[in-house]
Amino acid sequence: MKKSSLAVALPALVLTGLLLSGCGIFRSEKAWQTAKQESPLEIPPGMDTPNASAALVIPPTGSNQPTANGATARIGNNAGTITDGFILADTVDNTYRRVGEALSNGEIGTLKNHDDAAHSYSLSVMASDQPAEKQGFLSRMFGRSNSGSGGPNVAPRQVVVTVNSSGQGSAEVRAQGEAAAVAKVVDSLKSRLGGKG
Repeated sequence: MKKSSLAVALPALVLTGLLLSGCGIFRSEKAWQTAKQESPLEIPPGMDTPNASAALVIPPTGSNQPTANGATARIGNNAGTITDGFILADTVDNTYRRVGEALSNGEIGTLKNHDDAAHSYSLSVMASDQPAEKQGFLSRMFGRSNSGSGGPNVAPRQVVVTVNSSGQGSAEVRAQGEAAAVAKVVDSLKSRLGGKG
């Protein structure tokens, strides 16, 4: 009995080994060994290469102009200004009222003043001069709660929150100021008001 099972098992084991090794044992040379360098691409007659002379130009000091979304770069110790926001499916007046209610309790920051005509709020937010890294899933689930104001150079930062129309039946909430403070305000308002974007 033992000899017949060994007679079946041994050839099955050899066949399995050959199948698992693949066809590599039948090839004498690899395809990558015969690869050759192709000639570089040639530009057809009548066409020019794009001008790349301004691709890596370093702007002069002090030329830090805001981009279309309001962001400016950080030069030295001066913090850059950014603008961020989200959309709410509500009227501008209702959204302005709801944002005011969320800001009035003082948990996000200290409300300095508001302009009802311009639908804007000015507040002072305790935040770092650098945005905090967002925690991972496991850290959020099992780690300590992070208020978002930790990090180097925590100080009051000015943020202006405005509410504008964003099409029919929706309003855009925008915050402008230093990056960490804006991130804290936008994240807090979005979670309390249920915004998207």
